Amino acid sequence: MKISLIALVAATAFATSAHAETSANSDSDTDRRNTIIVTGRAATAEAEQKAQATPGGANVVSHEDYADRTVVSLRDTLAFSPGVYTQPRFGQEVRISIRGSGISRGYHMRGLTLLQDGIPINLADDNGDFQELEPIFFDHLEVYRGANALRFGSGTLGGAINGVTPTGDNAHGVYARIDGGSYGMIRGLVSAGFGDERLNGWAGISADSHNGDRDHANRDSIRFHGNIGARLADGISTRFYLSTNTLDQELPGALTAAVARSKPKTGNFAGDQARDINSLRLQNRTTFDLGNATLNVGAFYNAKDLYHPIYQVIDQNSKDKGVYARLEWAAGILSATLGGESRWGSVRSRRFVNVDGKRGALTFDADQKARTSTVYGEVRVTPMPGFSLIAGGIYADGFRRQEQQFPVSAVGRASFDAFSPKFGVLWQAAPDIQLYANYSRSAEFPGFVELAQISAFVPLREQRAWTAEIGTRGMIGLGKSGRLGWDLSFYRARIKGEMLQYTVNASIPASTFNADRTLHQGIELGLSLEPTDWLRLRQIWQYSDFRFRNDAEFGDNRLPVVPKNVLRSEIRLGGDGLHVAPNLEWVPDGAWADYRNTRRTGGYALLGLTAGATVRDGIDLFLDARNLTGKKAIGDVSAAILATDASAIYYPVERRALYAGVRARF
Repeated sequence: MKISLIALVAATAFATSAHAETSANSDSDTDRRNTIIVTGRAATAEAEQKAQATPGGANVVSHEDYADRTVVSLRDTLAFSPGVYTQPRFGQEVRISIRGSGISRGYHMRGLTLLQDGIPINLADDNGDFQELEPIFFDHLEVYRGANALRFGSGTLGGAINGVTPTGDNAHGVYARIDGGSYGMIRGLVSAGFGDERLNGWAGISADSHNGDRDHANRDSIRFHGNIGARLADGISTRFYLSTNTLDQELPGALTAAVARSKPKTGNFAGDQARDINSLRLQNRTTFDLGNATLNVGAFYNAKDLYHPIYQVIDQNSKDKGVYARLEWAAGILSATLGGESRWGSVRSRRFVNVDGKRGALTFDADQKARTSTVYGEVRVTPMPGFSLIAGGIYADGFRRQEQQFPVSAVGRASFDAFSPKFGVLWQAAPDIQLYANYSRSAEFPGFVELAQISAFVPLREQRAWTAEIGTRGMIGLGKSGRLGWDLSFYRARIKGEMLQYTVNASIPASTFNADRTLHQGIELGLSLEPTDWLRLRQIWQYSDFRFRNDAEFGDNRLPVVPKNVLRSEIRLGGDGLHVAPNLEWVPDGAWADYRNTRRTGGYALLGLTAGATVRDGIDLFLDARNLTGKKAIGDVSAAILATDASAIYYPVERRALYAGVRARF
């Protein structure tokens, strides 16, 4: 791993020096250097048009929005995306939740569909592992909140996040980047694109090494992603994708509240806990231009080896396959989308006694098989310019089976199905101002993490919700060069059977079970103000009111994990040639730590700063300073039924750190 990293850093240095000898006279070269890694502003603009045609919360995050940050996880890309709650735990481990999705899950994620280039990376049981996404490769991200993610075949409470990588026909030349800084962090990227619309390719390789800001948090990774596209005939094109990941991460674990606040550097060395992943993804997307319709069809294959010493050594080998199709048609005042997707896969799941991070005696051995399939459709009627009525729905079907061989022979089975309709209205009140409303249903099926708590599966139902949403987005001019932009949504989700930790009986004191009725409601606000060319303010505010409704055990208590208010603000001073941007993350009151609402994590304010400067055409320097005041606070929590002083369920916020780097394109 270290050799690979050194080779990558050397390649980055070579790319930078080679650029210094490259002519910058042509207009095409200048246009390329005005981008960073992007496939071109046209790709982002097309994605934004699709988001603006959605009658609900949706937005696009371009690479420029986070170019000056050291991109470790999806938190660094989505920090200013309205409605997306992201909170680092350690390294690349981060909590991602939209509208309260998956808040009972203290690791990985649930309730979201993650995609790369429109193809899901969720496993066949619909659980997700976001560490396999490399944000530094992305040209832009598409964020569709809640049922607005129908176009991606998602019908979950949270919605979908799609990371889009560059293509060779729009990202010519070589791009290189290197970051370094606190806690022994070094990270490099080299990518290159070539070709035209007839035949093109793009590939990137990244590597990083980081000691982490806590003890026992070392991380090494090397990743590759590439694609090759070709025009097979008039109106027919295809593209193949290949991704590989090798990730080695020590796990510092959760802490008690007292230790997290006073000694956040502390890590857990017991059992030498870690998460090591080797994965391979192959994908294809073929597009048929049918005149007034476009048909996309594709297939994908994911293979992953997971070696995960925690309370035991989890040793898993999984293989997932899938196919999908989507038809988009438009004629006059009518347009429609019809699609479907099916994912199926198998897992060889074994557990061993953890002997200092090594396999001890076998404690569990099972074969797991799963399938998740969806069929979805949407019809849009535009009876007058700027006013659209939308109706659609998604039918989902799932199957889970576990055949356990050890320590006893047992078979567990579960199947689920649900239809979720959606209705919406979108009004273009002015050229740059939209109003929208929608009412939709969502459904989430449990995966093996929830079902396989005992050998025969626990009796879990699917989680269902009806969500109402109203909102507006737009932009208005402020004189000669100024402008004000906003993205505002109000939502209210009434949920039945939310999958939460629950006290069941003496034999199963706390695990994942269905709550009766819960309520998730809130406000998602994104605001940008640019009074001049050299001054920009952007901020997001999330108000989250998540609670039980007359629950037999917890009454009307608030749900833990997500704080009621989160505010992030940034002021950018200067232009593209030189700029500095102080930023603030403020949580006035911390989240509840337990379902009985006995303990809260406490509020905090974190100050940071990013900066960038153009040395010459195509070469940029950047700086990323975090937690400048060295604030000690709790950022994330794994929910408990009843928290005590001894509960090790807390994760401290990132410690003070300074990173810097250089980008070059030629």
